[in-house]
Amino acid sequence: MSSPKRSARGGIAGRLFTAQTLVVLVGGLTLGLVAGAVGPALFHDHLKQVPGGVDGQTAQHVEEAYVSANAISLAISLAVALAAALAVSAYVARRVARPVSELAAAAEDIAKGHYDTRVAAARLGQEFDSLAGSFNAMAARLADVETTRRRLLADVGHELRTPVATIEAYVDAAEDGIAVTGEDTWTVLRTQTGRLRRLAEDISAVSRAEEHQLDVHPRRIDAAEIVNAVAAAAAPRARAKGVQLRVRTGEANLDINADPERIGQVLTNLLDNALRHTPPGGEISLSTDRTSDAVRLSVADTGEGIPAEHLPHIFERFYRVDRNHDGSGSGIGLAVARAIVDVHKGRIEATSDGTGTGATFTVSLPPARDTAPGRS
Repeated sequence: MSSPKRSARGGIAGRLFTAQTLVVLVGGLTLGLVAGAVGPALFHDHLKQVPGGVDGQTAQHVEEAYVSANAISLAISLAVALAAALAVSAYVARRVARPVSELAAAAEDIAKGHYDTRVAAARLGQEFDSLAGSFNAMAARLADVETTRRRLLADVGHELRTPVATIEAYVDAAEDGIAVTGEDTWTVLRTQTGRLRRLAEDISAVSRAEEHQLDVHPRRIDAAEIVNAVAAAAAPRARAKGVQLRVRTGEANLDINADPERIGQVLTNLLDNALRHTPPGGEISLSTDRTSDAVRLSVADTGEGIPAEHLPHIFERFYRVDRNHDGSGSGIGLAVARAIVDVHKGRIEATSDGTGTGATFTVSLPPARDTAPGRS
């Protein structure tokens, strides 16, 4: 199988050159035919208009001389023009084919897993430059996906290792005849199997969400109603950890067209994340407000904060900032939250001034309209 570069030379460059050659040949042939058909007749008419007239023998000689000179000059002109046109055509064909062959070679490198491959702008116009930019963006995205895939496999292995090792230890103890019965033992086993179950559910949830297979039932609802319900459910966990939970819903009638259970799931994930990273004595606040084009639901904490370099990746699957993580999360909750918000045609963002300054997560959703969106 020929390489992309060789194929491009024998393909698009050859076809471009052949097409331009045909255009030049057709143009030259047309020029010769028109000149041969029109020129002598025009010259003959001009001879008739000579004052005093021209005798027949002289007129015939002059016309034959004109036809001969015209044919020779036209043939030489066409030959020179054809050579020049073919030279220019060959240059243009190579110039246009080069970025195409480079793009084909780069695509082959990408197919082989070399995601650091990039192509330079061809400087052949906006279309080629846009194509090169899109290709480089695709390659960068594939590189990010590959990095995430590797991290996903590593994190899944890490998440599975602890509960599996714990359960295996108790099984080994039972096989060795060591008593493992008792409420503490069953508590440990329930905790570890529950951790495995949550991991499986989280992976399934983020896959469904990112493939837009979530069952969503939007309806008109006040955003404050969702915030209050989520806060009430999270209050016992906040009290148990010694974290103060505040709710601020200033404006009334902040209606949105949304599935309250799904948006509640988003806020619950954000609250769970805030609780994991807010120490006892800290504060978490839930609030709602409205901008000119969106209703915003925010979860702010006074916890550990997020370093600036991690903010662009915080919603990626299994991405976790190494900030005293307690192992209770799978690193999927924020990815699920983003996928659900995307289904609702909204956006979610995280802000933080850095380590030790807390973090704020804001969900922006379109305000309610007269007609609710259909199921997704």
